[in-house]
Amino acid sequence: MGNGKQVLLERSEVPEKYQWKLDHLYVSEVDWQRDFAEVKEQLSDIAALKGKLGGSAESLVKALQLHDDIEQKAILLYAYAKLRFDENTANAQSQALQSKVKSLLIDVQESMSFIIPELLTIPEETIEQFLAENESLGVYRHHLQDILRQKAHVLSLEEEQLLARVGELAQAPSAIFSMINDADIQFPTVKDEDGSEVQLTKGLYRQLIESPDRTVRKNAFEAMHRTYKKQENTLAATLSASIKKDVFYARTRKYESARQAALDEDNIPLSVYDNLLKSAHDHTHLLHRYVALRKKLLGLDDICMYDLYTPMVKDVAKTITFEEAKETILKALKPLGDTYLADLDAGLNGGWIDVLENKGKRSGAYCFGPYGTHPYVLLNHHDTLDHMFTLAHEMGHAMHSFYSNSNQPYVYSQYTIFLAEVASTLNEALLMRYLLDRTESQEEKMFLLNHYMEQFRTTFFRQTMFAEFEKLTHETVEAGEALTPAFLNDTYRKLNVKYYGTDIVIDDDTAIEWARIPHFYYNFYVYKYATGFSAATALSQQILTEGAPAVERYLQFLKGGCSDYSIDLLKQAGVDMTSPQPVNAALGVFAHLLDEMEKLA
Repeated sequence: MGNGKQVLLERSEVPEKYQWKLDHLYVSEVDWQRDFAEVKEQLSDIAALKGKLGGSAESLVKALQLHDDIEQKAILLYAYAKLRFDENTANAQSQALQSKVKSLLIDVQESMSFIIPELLTIPEETIEQFLAENESLGVYRHHLQDILRQKAHVLSLEEEQLLARVGELAQAPSAIFSMINDADIQFPTVKDEDGSEVQLTKGLYRQLIESPDRTVRKNAFEAMHRTYKKQENTLAATLSASIKKDVFYARTRKYESARQAALDEDNIPLSVYDNLLKSAHDHTHLLHRYVALRKKLLGLDDICMYDLYTPMVKDVAKTITFEEAKETILKALKPLGDTYLADLDAGLNGGWIDVLENKGKRSGAYCFGPYGTHPYVLLNHHDTLDHMFTLAHEMGHAMHSFYSNSNQPYVYSQYTIFLAEVASTLNEALLMRYLLDRTESQEEKMFLLNHYMEQFRTTFFRQTMFAEFEKLTHETVEAGEALTPAFLNDTYRKLNVKYYGTDIVIDDDTAIEWARIPHFYYNFYVYKYATGFSAATALSQQILTEGAPAVERYLQFLKGGCSDYSIDLLKQAGVDMTSPQPVNAALGVFAHLLDEMEKLA
């Protein structure tokens, strides 16, 4: 079932039971074209409401409902085109559909761009009066309050239009980095495990850095980072321009800092970010212990950064078919209760998932949860432990979308990125605990512990270190100082020493790593990986120890969408991210895993 080294299937050869059912979105392309034409017509209807939102409660509710109807349909149109394209990117008809719908989405955005600026010209007391007068408007109360919350940071209509016009220019640093990083940069050849010269690529690097052969890891690491070193002046200028863009927008919108501006989008207090960094600092001794354990298990005299990605213990080459993976996940997630399990089972077997790799199919895995239908999950499944975890992860996203879409009106159906990794990571945590509790083989247990601890290292500590680098670099620009290559190298080197400790070799190749991280162009995004991972780990512990009450809180959270602020939805689930407690609780799990592994080592 997992293709292994077999020849890739043509799309037409993939068994139907392993294909997602796109006819659940649209029975035929004729139906898609009908909705496309309808949305085009509705754009003139919404444009006709410009200048009328403050006239009456009826005008306002009409505009908001029409906005939601247009956007919901446009996303369904996009979903169908995207999923068809991703299942076979070589299909010319799918390429045309995707191109057509992308143009429509631009028209939709432009046609509805007047709504928020116009809303902000309506006095708050008038909006309160409208809410009291019109019952249908009541559903939009939180949505309207969230828009008004940011009123102090919204400019005049003319200024907003000017900022919108420079939006393409503002994307230039990220676009330039992408061209350097994805198109222009050329890596040298290196030797693989067989001693053959191979052309280094970013994809191959991920394999080589995990090699059991230390020389292969070392050569790949040096070749990768020394290539970026040659571009350090250009890449420092590009990153500096990106950060200056963040600072420009923050100051233009009257925020005290770029970090505050970025967090305010989800109404996240700065204390959440600060607590994350403090908790990481307070627990770096655990990461230092982990490095020492890794050094011991790998039998090294000294440990380098390129030794962090290879498994500490021998891979347990276990074949787990897709059917077995589904069965194991259903057992592992039993603590989430019968309702969740029944809904998950329906998703696993109900046309939600495109399972197998085929020619032309997009790589990787993702979940797309459009409103008005069930979520869709793309996999490229092979019969490995990692791929079972990928299935559990993506179905976590799918169940979050399924519950929020089923229980919220469209306006509140999409959960924020701050919450996006909670449900997926919680599923992985429960699956890991299930497997650890049931394995009798010491080798397998050590392999699982290695896998779980690597998640803590990469998703918590590494992403938090990235978040601290973002904070320091933005503060440097805000203080009017330059981001020179020397400053960036020195800052990144010091952070690696702080997080990983003095036992590991932190050299010039490590110091330049900042130059290849695309997330540094995402404007305070990476901290959400660490907070989401921490919240999920804390919630999984509550579910395993408290049982039903914790499960009920968690299910309500999944149903919440964005009907309240992210911080408040998590509080209702039992996790207060404004306090250090959940992060510290998650790191307590890491400490326990370390204890277990050290006893077995």
